[in-house]
Amino acid sequence: MQKVHVIFRKDDLDPARAPGKVAVVLDVIFATSTIVTALREGARSVVPARDETQARHLSGGCVPGEFVLAGEYHADTLPGFHPYNPLAMQASLLSGKDLIYATTNGTVALHGAMACKQVYAGSLLNAGALAGHLLAHHQTETLLLVCSGSRGTFSLEDFYGAGCIIGRMLENSGPERLALSDSAIAALHLYQGNAALDILMASKVGRRMALRDMDEDIRYAATMDACPIVPALRDGKVIRI
Repeated sequence: MQKVHVIFRKDDLDPARAPGKVAVVLDVIFATSTIVTALREGARSVVPARDETQARHLSGGCVPGEFVLAGEYHADTLPGFHPYNPLAMQASLLSGKDLIYATTNGTVALHGAMACKQVYAGSLLNAGALAGHLLAHHQTETLLLVCSGSRGTFSLEDFYGAGCIIGRMLENSGPERLALSDSAIAALHLYQGNAALDILMASKVGRRMALRDMDEDIRYAATMDACPIVPALRDGKVIRI
């Protein structure tokens, strides 16, 4: 059976226990939703940075005109950076370029998960495609669904996203294939009992983003399977596989 566990916050992922496991990092509002969208819009890769300093350092090694620098800190767009929200990602901006991307939570979580055997970026936008890939390619490995959280606290929308991926896996495989931990069962019940947009709008981060007039981004991030792609972290870059 495929073991599935949900980690409530990026801070709870133990690097010593990560090797050999498969991680899916979720930051539904908005980092992983933005990463998935950027890849759909033709970005060559998304390079996650821990912070502004690392993002600027990474951009210094890139050819001018072949990358886009985007990101935020505490939901404020970093000075001189492109906006970080998913609807700001357009093919005209990104096609054929690398997106160097720094966020408060999601890109930090991706770095924290690098001790795992394989790391994916997950969201509601690609839940179905990712669930199918996990079932097909990681049948014998333990799956960790890592909720990024927000500034060290639990985030409802990430937990819902984890439940959505579990639900899609169950739809495709049946319960006999998966061994769910208690946290995975709790996430699944949250997903099964609630509409995506209701959860995202009710969450603390969702309310904060709504105050910044990002309602359309929240509605977009709540759309199931709008970007049916599988983004995997390879050699420090998230690419579409």
